[in-house]
Amino acid sequence: MKTVLIVGHPDLRSSRINAALLEESKSIQDVHIRVLSELYGTGSIDIQAEQEAIAGAAHIVQQYPTYWYAMPSILKRWLDEVLTRGWAYGTGTPGALAGKTLRVVTTTGGAFDGYGPNGLHGWEYEAMLVPLKATARRLGMDWQEPLVIHGVRDLDVAGIQRLRSSFHQLLMEAGEEHQSLETTLLRTG
Repeated sequence: MKTVLIVGHPDLRSSRINAALLEESKSIQDVHIRVLSELYGTGSIDIQAEQEAIAGAAHIVQQYPTYWYAMPSILKRWLDEVLTRGWAYGTGTPGALAGKTLRVVTTTGGAFDGYGPNGLHGWEYEAMLVPLKATARRLGMDWQEPLVIHGVRDLDVAGIQRLRSSFHQLLMEAGEEHQSLETTLLRTG
C-alpha cells in the first residue's frame, strides 16, 4: 500500500529538520512525495492532480513546521481546495479518503515543556491538532499518532540522524500504530 507525503513547508531552503526528513523520505520506494511549495508556490493548486495522488494511497502523512500554533498557509490552502464536498466527503456516502490513515509530522521551535497549562504556550500541543483530528473523523479516515518534534533549534547532528531514522521507520510502517519513536527526540529543547 502506498503512502503519500504532503510536505507543507513554505521554504525548505531555510529548513534543517523538515529538509532532512524530506531527504530521508526520498529513500523509501513506496512513498510518493508532494512538496507543495515546489509544485505550486503561490500559484493555483492542481486539484485534480492532488486528488488523484491521495486517492490511490492507503496512508497520508502531512509534514510541516508549526507556525503560530497551526500549519503553514500553503498546507491549509491545500486542505481547503483539495478536500472538496462530493469527493472527500458528502451526505450519506463515504468519500474518497474513507478508510485511509492520516498522520501528522510537525516541528516546533519551542521546547516540549512550553506546551502545557503551565508552560509558555498555555496548551498541550495535542490541542492544536484538534482541527486535523476532526477532519480525519469527518472524512472517515483513521487518525494515527502524530510525530511532534519539539525544540528543533537545539537538535545536533546526532539528534537529526536519530530523527531521520525514526521518520524512516514511521514511513515504512505508515499504517500501523507506531509507539516506538524515541521520546527524547520529541522532547528536545
